[in-house]
Amino acid sequence: MPVDGRLVPGDIAPPFSLPDANGDLVSLAEYAGRKVIVYFYPAAMTPGCTKQACDFRDNLAELNGEGVAVIGISPDKQEKLAKFVARDDLNFPLLSDPDKKVLTAYGAFGEKKLYGKVVTGVIRSTFLIDETGHIAAAQYNVRATGHVAKLRRDLSL
Repeated sequence: MPVDGRLVPGDIAPPFSLPDANGDLVSLAEYAGRKVIVYFYPAAMTPGCTKQACDFRDNLAELNGEGVAVIGISPDKQEKLAKFVARDDLNFPLLSDPDKKVLTAYGAFGEKKLYGKVVTGVIRSTFLIDETGHIAAAQYNVRATGHVAKLRRDLSL
């Protein structure tokens, strides 16, 4: 892994097993042999994170049609994720990482600029993990709006 903690294509995707909105453990190993997009977002039910989640929801059938699954991860507690899933009819797993261990392993937690100030927090990031468990694409500091369309263009999905 690079010194700055960020993953690059070719790296082995850090394994994880985290609870979803229902409290069921979801493991990256369950997706072995399949492509999966793992995206990290700061907080459920905030405007930007809602736009991003709904964008994935609205494009999930096409992504699944290309053989790509989607997982969202945030530091939110499972109860908040359950409300988010129900409120916005989200159709893919949202996982809870309150200790930020997985976020940190992916380089998606650390210093970032927010309104011109340097703060420590979740860095909105997206990864495409290939069928062999390697990082095929790593995108940091992504924009919530229009992200899925850009991702599909960048990755030819």
